[in-house]
Amino acid sequence: MSVLKVEDLFAAYRKTRVLHDVNFEVQPGTLTGIVGPNGAGKSTLLKVILELHPKLSGSVSFFDTSYAKVKTRVGYVPQRGSVDWDFPTNALDVVTMGLYGQVGWLKWPNRRHKEKALAALEKMGMAAFADRQISQLSGGQQQRVFLARALVQDADLYVMDEPLAGVDAATERAIMTTLKELKSAGKTVMVVHHDLQTVDDYFDHVLLLNKTVVAHGRTQDVFTKENVYRAYGGTLRWMKEA
Repeated sequence: MSVLKVEDLFAAYRKTRVLHDVNFEVQPGTLTGIVGPNGAGKSTLLKVILELHPKLSGSVSFFDTSYAKVKTRVGYVPQRGSVDWDFPTNALDVVTMGLYGQVGWLKWPNRRHKEKALAALEKMGMAAFADRQISQLSGGQQQRVFLARALVQDADLYVMDEPLAGVDAATERAIMTTLKELKSAGKTVMVVHHDLQTVDDYFDHVLLLNKTVVAHGRTQDVFTKENVYRAYGGTLRWMKEA
């Protein structure tokens, strides 16, 4: 059973088509980097499959069923820039929000829920900031908090939109260590990623995207000079020549 299957997917913003004829399938226990140039539709792809943006046509299935039936099995980390960091709440409360599927709407989290949220913060090195307003955290700290919110869900699939963008080196190492631990535990992780130089080290699978799928598969097979040139239009110097 595949974790995610996308078939004949088309999507647009206003009248501009941003995704066309997108087809791919993600297998369980993989760590996939979604890579492509600016404007390739990477973030849009995540929003469409998670029903945050409408599709024009095509089909998307999670665990061989609809997203609505398995929402609690999918954790999502949005781009940091899309979050209102001025919202008056602290780090612990943000992470606890990831447990609402277990707590239930219109109910208050109990002590056990708070302990799980604090443990997720501790895993990301943020326990000392549990009571800190999120607006007072650095960019890297905010990203760690949002990753902790996803972790506390104990999902089977994690979908992340550029979690490494704009973070410091220590946070990048911490995030990648966590993602690789998730993979080792049998979880599936998909990450929109922008740094081509680290793709080989970070991901075992790659989805090269430029409005449609250029190539998808194991990193050693897909992340080649030819495929990267196809995805980026031949405008990049191939990193491995350095």
